[in-house]
Amino acid sequence: MQLVVARIGRAHGIKGEVTVEVRTDEPELRLGPGAVLTTDPASAGPLTIETGRVHSGRLLLRFDGVRDRTGAEALRNVLLIAEIDPEELPEDPEEFYDHQLMDLDVVLADGTEIGRITEISHLPSQDLFIVERPDGSEVMIPFVEEIVTEIDLEEQRAVIDPPPGLIDDSEADGESDGEFDGEAAGGNTGGHRATGGDDD
Repeated sequence: MQLVVARIGRAHGIKGEVTVEVRTDEPELRLGPGAVLTTDPASAGPLTIETGRVHSGRLLLRFDGVRDRTGAEALRNVLLIAEIDPEELPEDPEEFYDHQLMDLDVVLADGTEIGRITEISHLPSQDLFIVERPDGSEVMIPFVEEIVTEIDLEEQRAVIDPPPGLIDDSEADGESDGEFDGEAAGGNTGGHRATGGDDD
């Protein structure tokens, strides 16, 4: 199974380093020196990571054969894709790979159906479930433990306890998730985390 683990950003310096937007909670495993990654578009890869370091809170990578800024800039917006065993699970029980969460039914604690997860959006501040409702509309659910109270993979469902307005008004104002920006999934809040992505 293939998972998107990062998107390449801008070139850093003149020696071939690039910034990357990390899309996995296991960067030391997926993005370490020696890792060989396929790419989207495929013509850009495969790429072998030569070095990695953190600079000003951002991960910088250099790839074998990329030695200057021109080569680094040519990789901008390329997706880095890791091959993993579909049976492999994250070490942290509060983490989930995107493919585990896709198509889960989203329900309230009393069993009321909200919809189905069709996409997981990895934002800098938090992860969001994009949930398709029975009427075809979409609602965004912040993936934090205060709202997503249970992930039951056996029953293929995610149980949520939404605050007032998140479900009813989100389609109308499009701003309902803004108040949760400080509660980043994958941060230090103890929230659930989605690891990696295979949807884009």
